[in-house]
Amino acid sequence: MGVEGKRCVVTGGSGFVGRRLVEMLVERGASSVVSFDLRSPDASDSDMDYVKPEDKSKVEYVIGDLTNPDDIIKACVGADCVWHIAALVGPFHAHGAYVKVNYEGSLNVIKACKVNSVPKLIASSSPSTRFDGSDIDGKSEDELSIQEPGHFLEAYAETKAMGEVAVREACCESLLTVAIAPHQVYGPRDALFLPNLLEACAQGKLRIFGTGNNNVSFTHVDNYCHGLIIAFDKLVEGSPILGKFYVVTDGGKCNFWDALDEASVEMGYGSLKKKFHLPYFLMMGIAYFLLSISSLTGVQFRITPFTVKMLTIHRWFNIQAAEKDLEYKPLITFEDGWKQTIQWFKERRHWSKAKATSTMKK
Repeated sequence: MGVEGKRCVVTGGSGFVGRRLVEMLVERGASSVVSFDLRSPDASDSDMDYVKPEDKSKVEYVIGDLTNPDDIIKACVGADCVWHIAALVGPFHAHGAYVKVNYEGSLNVIKACKVNSVPKLIASSSPSTRFDGSDIDGKSEDELSIQEPGHFLEAYAETKAMGEVAVREACCESLLTVAIAPHQVYGPRDALFLPNLLEACAQGKLRIFGTGNNNVSFTHVDNYCHGLIIAFDKLVEGSPILGKFYVVTDGGKCNFWDALDEASVEMGYGSLKKKFHLPYFLMMGIAYFLLSISSLTGVQFRITPFTVKMLTIHRWFNIQAAEKDLEYKPLITFEDGWKQTIQWFKERRHWSKAKATSTMKK
């Protein structure tokens, strides 16, 4: 049972989630893991590499382009399962680029599986495919629908939805598929979510938006990778997960701003709660003004209507479906995972700052 002795392929294997997934597949006994990405992961810092020296030979780093069908077809030769993690993220890309990577790239992965007779495909999706700007207050997957065309809050969500639907609809007797999403992934080596927020705290620029009472679900990267891996055993004929969408998190909910405040205080940047709040309607007005400037000049701003919404609405999920069908249970509690992550960033302040600066330049 499990992935022991299996040949695994991970697209986006050099990214935050993909890299940890590659490591955990090796830890759980995979005979070989292909990490497919545009680049190999940075190996200059030994603290960043969790693969044991004796297991290094099990990981094959393949440089390839997801938008090139031939590249991904070659990478998937002999695979027992493909975990499709690669995606174009962030708000600063052209719509066509999102389509090419997140949608057409998913079609290429499906094709690669079919050409190579790969029996299983597990895709990473996003709850943002279901966001309409209103509160998600403990809802389950059955209560959340993919938005209609033209109603998505951002191009990333729209194209991730297109890719997810393609993967789920590809489910058949010869290729069993499922889509699994986390919400607000965090953990050591995160180069996007926490580095940017912590850098804003360090510069004294971050303020609580709105009332500061919004609750969210967080997902430690190990918990998400665990959910992705255990789906392998559940992808069998007659399984309830076939062609379905699931959300996995750390379980429960927590106050978003309380969590960020804890991180800011622990990092020595001071408490967000002691600073004045930014009213929701003020920030939304500013966001729409900046959006109009962007449309005229092409300059991208961090404050958008989408980001204001995401920082002020409830975003937490009922994960009973994953608990039942996938038999998913978090490996790490949010309390332990958050403390572990903050400590990791405290010990690597320069790395965190460099990642935040790099993201800001994109």
